[in-house]
Amino acid sequence: MKKFEIPPYYRSSFITQIKNLRKDFDPKKKDFSPTVLDFGSVRFYLARHFGFCYGVENAIEIAYKTIEENKGKRIFLLSEMIHNPGVNNDLINLGVKFLMDTNGNEIFDWSNLTSEDIVIIPAFGTTLEIEHRLNKIGINPYRYNTTCPFVEKVWNRSEILGKQNYTIIIHGKHYHEETRATFSHSIVNGPAVIVRNIQEAKVLSDIILGTIDDRFFYTYFEGKYSPGFDVKKDLSRIGVVNQTTMLASETQEIADLFRETMLKKYGEENLKYHFADTRDTLCYATYDNQQATYGLLQTKADFAIVVGGYNSSNTSHIVELCSEKLQTYFISSEEKIISRDTILHYDIHKKAETISHNFIPEKETVDIILTSGASCPDAVVEAVLRKIHSFFPNAKEIEEVINNLLEN
Repeated sequence: MKKFEIPPYYRSSFITQIKNLRKDFDPKKKDFSPTVLDFGSVRFYLARHFGFCYGVENAIEIAYKTIEENKGKRIFLLSEMIHNPGVNNDLINLGVKFLMDTNGNEIFDWSNLTSEDIVIIPAFGTTLEIEHRLNKIGINPYRYNTTCPFVEKVWNRSEILGKQNYTIIIHGKHYHEETRATFSHSIVNGPAVIVRNIQEAKVLSDIILGTIDDRFFYTYFEGKYSPGFDVKKDLSRIGVVNQTTMLASETQEIADLFRETMLKKYGEENLKYHFADTRDTLCYATYDNQQATYGLLQTKADFAIVVGGYNSSNTSHIVELCSEKLQTYFISSEEKIISRDTILHYDIHKKAETISHNFIPEKETVDIILTSGASCPDAVVEAVLRKIHSFFPNAKEIEEVINNLLEN
């Protein structure tokens, strides 16, 4: 796999070495058990896979090269390049300005843009409407394009489905930049509808089977279907794609549900004319990180810490998985760990930060699960580990434990 040039301050002094060690021993990625870092009074269980993925490193490399090669020019990001506050703030500090927020609301007056300005397309991609708008100004939207190749893979599959007269069902969050982009690219080639989860998929299934009136579709899925959508006609041939950062298990559950739905309605002999097999559109990094989380959760630990941007979809799903098994603290950086007794963490249900006290139990050995999302620098994970480690004065030195692990 390609090696990217990203700023060294995003790298960890030891995490990359651990990842390379695991890769050498398990090149086919069959072992999802965690790496154990035993410091005596505290043990960390580090996920098999976490941190920057191919698409994120690609985006960071392009952004920093763009800044280096265009000194003196105004440089804009269409919106957050990735969902990590540290990385986005680093770009802002280098003079990059944002045109929109993550919901697509303008925060810079586009009438002030000129053909001399540089606009970087984020890793999530963007809509065809925005591409056309930039072209009209005289800005080439493809010149500084950091769209993840795995997002483009979904677009390509959607194009094939549409041209084969299938309606594209997108498993995703309709407000997310990536899903908005996928929807825009899809509806050029065929009808499309967005389903958020298995509950919405079951409603759509009942509409297809006729147990719910067709008219309910237009209110229940308002704002989530393509113009001119005809329920009777457009739900007779379907295929499922996904926002690449969704839970893989839920995407598969949704696809299986719609396969069974079309089987019931049209019979086994006609199934291939009504349902397209599209199981390969999930990002490999999302899949690996989620499988590694399942591997982590085989461990009996006192609590879990998940590090990443609070608006990161793939990170929030890791938090969901961990929260089902044990107390989980979702933090954006080590700065959220105020002291041994106090942590400021994000509640994904209330969508707000909250404070917890006495989060580290008083016991002989504290066991902690530690992982992060695909847009979180390894350096931040290391900083979290070091800060918690500092609360245990009798713990073994970090370098000693790491060196023993790498040598053995």
